[in-house]
Amino acid sequence: MSVVSAGILLYRRRGSSAEVFLVHPGGPLWMKKDEGAWSLPKGLVNPNEDELAGARREFREETGFDAGSGPARDLGTFRLPSGKRVHAWAIEGDCDPAELRSNLFEMEWPPKSGRTGRFPEVDRGAWFERAQALLKIAKGQVAILEMFYAGLA
Repeated sequence: MSVVSAGILLYRRRGSSAEVFLVHPGGPLWMKKDEGAWSLPKGLVNPNEDELAGARREFREETGFDAGSGPARDLGTFRLPSGKRVHAWAIEGDCDPAELRSNLFEMEWPPKSGRTGRFPEVDRGAWFERAQALLKIAKGQVAILEMFYAGLA
């Protein structure tokens, strides 16, 4: 069975269009990458955890924000190039990217140095309009954005 992640695509309406909130992965491996590196906040679902509850938990852990209590539109489950599956929901809401606070992870850095560094899982977040979001998001998650925008009324 493939690994299941769940995520929230937070969006806000701006006139007749919508902006989406994406996050940039933290740590030294992603520092100089931009286009094709951003993601919706997502993460692994715990055993026996409801997938939407897991998506809300991951959103809070990675951003410090609550995804809001509004209705969650199920965008579906998408298979990433890694084989991982991501179940995504869209929720209308708002947040200030300047106030983002992410959980931390540890990794050996620099490689083979024997030193361990602590890095934020997400180092920043930003609001993007459709065209820019499609450039910024990781290639394997483009279908999530396309499904979201196809369903906007």
